[in-house]
Amino acid sequence: MNKRINRLIKCGLILTSLAAAPAVANEERTKKDLSEVQNALEQNQAQYNEQRKKIAKLQKNLKSHELNIAKNAKALNMAEQSVKKNQQQQKLQQQEAEQLDQKHALFQRILAAQLKSAYMAGGDDYSKMILNQEDTAKFERTLSYYNYLNKARIEQIEDLKALQEEIASNQIELAKTKQRLIALHDEQKRRQTALLNAQSERQANLKNLQAQLTSTKSSINYLKENQQTLITTIEELEKEKTQKIELLGLNKSKGKLNWPTRGKLEHTFGQRKHGGIDWKGVLIGAKEGVNVNSVHNGQVVFADWLKGYGWVIVVDHGEGFMSLYGHAQTLLRDVGDMVREGETLALVGQSGGQASSGLYFEIRHKGRAVNPVKWCRRI
Repeated sequence: MNKRINRLIKCGLILTSLAAAPAVANEERTKKDLSEVQNALEQNQAQYNEQRKKIAKLQKNLKSHELNIAKNAKALNMAEQSVKKNQQQQKLQQQEAEQLDQKHALFQRILAAQLKSAYMAGGDDYSKMILNQEDTAKFERTLSYYNYLNKARIEQIEDLKALQEEIASNQIELAKTKQRLIALHDEQKRRQTALLNAQSERQANLKNLQAQLTSTKSSINYLKENQQTLITTIEELEKEKTQKIELLGLNKSKGKLNWPTRGKLEHTFGQRKHGGIDWKGVLIGAKEGVNVNSVHNGQVVFADWLKGYGWVIVVDHGEGFMSLYGHAQTLLRDVGDMVREGETLALVGQSGGQASSGLYFEIRHKGRAVNPVKWCRRI
């Protein structure tokens, strides 16, 4: 770039001196300078084209890294849900184990009391009563009493054995649950490590992409291409979408919608972007991994990676209303899914080449962007 500027300065100085130089010399010098300028333009054009190729390659790599981030983030989310479920199961099994232990202790006390009672009543020795049969009626009553006690003790002993078996089974299941929980924690750590590695690779790739964009004059064109890509995509969605169920639009919800995620508005609707382009939505600064929720009932009509906006999901609310959510870490819904107001669509990220995490949010009516601040509740 400096060489090109030097050549242009040199050309300007030579053109300034043309008036004082002989005509023939001026003609030859002008041709020579023109040739140098043309060569410089060709070299700069070649460098620009080469940088464009590098940018395209880096964008492809960026998409690949962000796909890995999305997969690992989704798997980590599922692992966390499994951990919570197993922890709840473990808690219930532990409570059941404590109840069984209490019941076991109660059975032991009852049986011990009965054995002690039988021992204390040992004066009526069973063998003596058999030999002494003077009072036949008393003998029969006592014999029936002993038979009843023995039968009751046998039943209690059997119940105690069954209870001990139930306790043993409970302990086995509790041990299995603990093992599953350990395995889930290990899987959670592995997924977390994979996510951090993918984010690290993405960050390195993003720095290369930003360096390439900074070293060329393509940043304005880059933004315009991104803007046009988004407009074209939404126009195509307007033509291709087919409404499967009755959707009532957002007219009755103006000013009442909840924001898709909590955070500070980093950029507002209509604010001037770098390169002379206005923001068509808002950028909400939020922590990576936070939920992104649908602002109203609708159907997912787009869920994919989009140049300049990263992972994007678009929800059709009917009557020409659509909401768009960009720069996500991962998408949790697919095209065709019906979603209710407040349901999670994605996780906040920084995909699409963003230096910091946040959510890009748009509301459109019949293809025209409207100010989300007028449609959502005051923060």
